[in-house]
This record gives sequence, C-alpha cells and structure tokens, in this order.
Amino acid sequence: MAAVGDLHCREDQHGRFRQLVKQVNASADVLLLCGDLTDRGMIEEGKVLAEELSALRVPCAAVLGNHDYEHGQVKEICSELSKVGVHILDGDHFIFEKTLGVAGVKGFGGGFGNATLQAFGEGQTKSFVQEAVTESLKLEAALSHLDTPKKVVIMHYAPIPETLEGENIEIRPFLGTSRLSMPIDHYGAEYVFHGHAHHGAREGKTKSGIPVFNVAMPLLTKFTPEQRFALMEV
Repeated sequence: MAAVGDLHCREDQHGRFRQLVKQVNASADVLLLCGDLTDRGMIEEGKVLAEELSALRVPCAAVLGNHDYEHGQVKEICSELSKVGVHILDGDHFIFEKTLGVAGVKGFGGGFGNATLQAFGEGQTKSFVQEAVTESLKLEAALSHLDTPKKVVIMHYAPIPETLEGENIEIRPFLGTSRLSMPIDHYGAEYVFHGHAHHGAREGKTKSGIPVFNVAMPLLTKFTPEQRFALMEV
C-alpha cells in the first residue's frame, strides 16, 4: 500500500511524477493520495495529473485538499481524475479486493484536545467549527459502512497534533483537529494517512493507539528522496 499527499501538480509539470508512478507500479498493490493533488485547484493542473496517473497499473483512491478548492473547479478536477480510474472519496469508501476498505475525507482545522475551537460567539466562528464537525461526521459515516477485515483512513488534514511537530505552533490549529480522530478511535483502523503538514513529523498515534502517518510529499522528500511515498503492508 503506497500513500502520499501534497503532490501540488502544476500545469507545466508534465513528466514530474513519471518515476513515482513507475515505482508504485513495481512495489504496491494500491495507491492512496492524501489531498492537495493540484497546486492552485485549476482544471489544467488536474488534466496534467490525470495524464501522469494514466500510467498507473494499480487501483487508486484519493481525497482532495485545500489547494484543490482554490479556483472552484473541484468537479472538473474530479472528472479528469476519474477518467484514469482515480476514486475520489468525500465521506465515502473504496473497497480493494474485498479485504481492504479505505475511508476518506478532506478533513478540516480547529485545534486539538482541550484547545479545540468551540462553536461559540460570532457566526463566522460557528461556521468554521461546523465544517470540522461535518467532516468528522462524514468520516464516521464512511467507517460505519465498512465491514472489511482491514480498514485504513485517508484525509488531508491531521487528526492528531503529534504529526504537526515541526510546523509553526501558531498555524497548527489550522492544520487539523482532534475531532477527526474520534470516529477513527470508535470504529478502528489499521492505519491513518494524511498530508498538509509539509514540515511536520512523520508519525504518531491516536488515543487508542492507531498509527497515523504524515505522508506529505515535501516531508517524505527530505527523508527518502529516492522514494517519495510511504509503503506499508496491511
């Protein structure tokens, strides 16, 4: 199982992911993409990424990230990626060979633990919190419908603070929220993969001990430049 996020594909990057796809084809049975697939959320970037992934020979499930929403062309980007067999998850799931279920959401920010932002005060604050709650409920729904022997979760935002170590402390509440870890701990999973935190830490665990991996490509490139994705056996 190969997992990576934050590809940030741009329209002038034809061939950038050719080696990555080749390595995934040779070493993995499934590819999981954890958001920020495009750099500015433009259809032209989606077309380039689809062109790159057209050489993929294994199933692929993905979630979107905040960058993918920048230009309001999410539907068009998803359409291009679906043409090459990428399954975009947004509160739903993908089943691989009847044994592995992948639940996916984008996620959202809001902070962690006792410092989690609450829905109090201005309407704008309540709307921000509601988005995080909605994403958590979508993940809960996706996991509740999975009855496969093995389950993994993919998202863009972080569900725990440990994988944000290394990021500026001021922005960590905007990089994820512990609301996302609640359905994971309730329903269980083998692994959780997320991106978004380019300067974070590579791994941590939820309160119940479920492993969480930060697979942002800029982070992986620092440690394993020869292989810009995480490879896990499940």
